[in-house]
Amino acid sequence: MARARACTVCADHLPLGPNPIFRIHPECRVALISQAPGRLAHQSSVAWDDPGGRRLREWLGVTEEQFYHATTFAVLPIGFCYPGKGKGGDLPPRPECAPLWQEPLHSLMPRLELQILIGAYAQAHYLGARRGKNLTETVRNYADYLPAYFPIPHPSPRNGIYLRRNPWFEEVNIPHLQQLVADLL
Repeated sequence: MARARACTVCADHLPLGPNPIFRIHPECRVALISQAPGRLAHQSSVAWDDPGGRRLREWLGVTEEQFYHATTFAVLPIGFCYPGKGKGGDLPPRPECAPLWQEPLHSLMPRLELQILIGAYAQAHYLGARRGKNLTETVRNYADYLPAYFPIPHPSPRNGIYLRRNPWFEEVNIPHLQQLVADLL
């Protein structure tokens, strides 16, 4: 874990420099696997301490205290460092990170039962060819990936249009997600 925290493999490609942000604990039963930390997380070194994090905690049905407790949720993004800004939002996670760190860090969490795949990058990495033709299809068919994975869209405020166009997500998927999380906690 110390090697991952000190990682500088893609330093030359990071506009704000390396700052690996992740959290694992051998007692964690739920992992939050997302794209990469945003600029605010890079600045504070705290994952999900932003409006998207507030929405994610609502979706999970947990308090801030539960969310940030070391043994409750692992935070394991596909890219550990802020990749920079692109035209339509943050750039994709650096391609070097996931192959280097996902498997070794997962192996340190033997009690892990549920991996919440937040957004297309996490879903592509973990579901591969099993995922749907797009994010909506993958999220709609979340039950196909249980019990190990639960795909969701990114909770960013930028995804408000997605949520308005797909009200079934919060009406159908979220109650099931909240029940699974409650059972595991």
